[in-house]
Amino acid sequence: MDDVGREFVEGLRVCFGDLKDPRVVGRCDHVLLDIVSITLLAVMSGAEDWPDIEQFGQSRSDWLKTFLDLPGGIPSHDTFRRVLGLLDRKQFATCLFQWTRALHEATGEKLIAIDGKSLRRSGCKRNGSTALHLVTAWASENGLTLGQIACEEKSNEITAIPELLRLLNLKGTTVTIDAMGCQKEIAAQICAQGGHYVLALKGNQSGLQEDMQQWFEQGIQTDFAGIKHEVYETTETGHGRTDERTYHVVEVPKDHPQRHAWKDLQTLVVTISRRVVNEQESWESRSYISSHQPKAKLLAQAVRKHWSIENSQHWVLDVTFGEDVRRQQHRHGAANLAAVRRMAVTLLRQDTTVKRGVKTKRLKCALDPNYLLKVLKQAKF
Repeated sequence: MDDVGREFVEGLRVCFGDLKDPRVVGRCDHVLLDIVSITLLAVMSGAEDWPDIEQFGQSRSDWLKTFLDLPGGIPSHDTFRRVLGLLDRKQFATCLFQWTRALHEATGEKLIAIDGKSLRRSGCKRNGSTALHLVTAWASENGLTLGQIACEEKSNEITAIPELLRLLNLKGTTVTIDAMGCQKEIAAQICAQGGHYVLALKGNQSGLQEDMQQWFEQGIQTDFAGIKHEVYETTETGHGRTDERTYHVVEVPKDHPQRHAWKDLQTLVVTISRRVVNEQESWESRSYISSHQPKAKLLAQAVRKHWSIENSQHWVLDVTFGEDVRRQQHRHGAANLAAVRRMAVTLLRQDTTVKRGVKTKRLKCALDPNYLLKVLKQAKF
């Protein structure tokens, strides 16, 4: 048995020790851990659907037998689909991301981005089901997926985010969320769990937005006299464009009405962006509220790094893994396979031996099982 393969299986065994097997005891031809292991290894190697996963298993059966039980051989694609569809999606994601949460805490990562993404082809018009929407926690600095919650039917991110936050150790971290998560209850929960928040501010909180806009304009008119105010500026060039960003960080006074309405609210952040492409310029302004003290550089980095979940995960899932074009109508199966994809992205990004993108690393995993094991070993799964 391969030592690295054995360590990988034992790591999964620890992670999935509490996962309930929904199948009938005594009537199973395949070990649940084998099914999960092959699925993860196959997705890391380029598999995008259930037939692909079966084909990977058949092609690498001799190698897989060196560290998996496989009493019934390689499962069929129908078995992969059926078993992953039976597993409770919340419990599966919780078990799968135990490893990344432990690694996150060990590395001292301080920024966590919360964002949602829909699996566009997971809905079905015939039965009236909508596309599955997933909310993910992402460690912005080291590219770790920390957890995933699927929104229930007739629900949205507002109800899913608190459930996801409860899975995380937020002590000493800064949590960034887009405007959907700008809710008093969510802000209070983050603070109660020992973290700080940076929440995007839009029209869904119109009263708060108007009050903060008035406060900022008042500061502009008085040149922020008597108001704690810091500015941080950045300039980025590349791909034929120039992006200039100015971050205004303004303290919200203790006697401001919104200070009492929002838990530990201390700071307003206003970002003014200027983009120049082919000598044509455009301007954009965004606002955020935060429980941090007015520290411009820290808050500017938090705001900027929030979008790494869009660029480093969502884009990779759509372009490299083809997530948005895969039809998965079984909601549990779709959510569980999506969780495996996110784990695959995390594992591949942790590898530093190949200085290429995730697409090339997946190809190398498919061609060289020794490299696949090297990725697992380096990630200390």
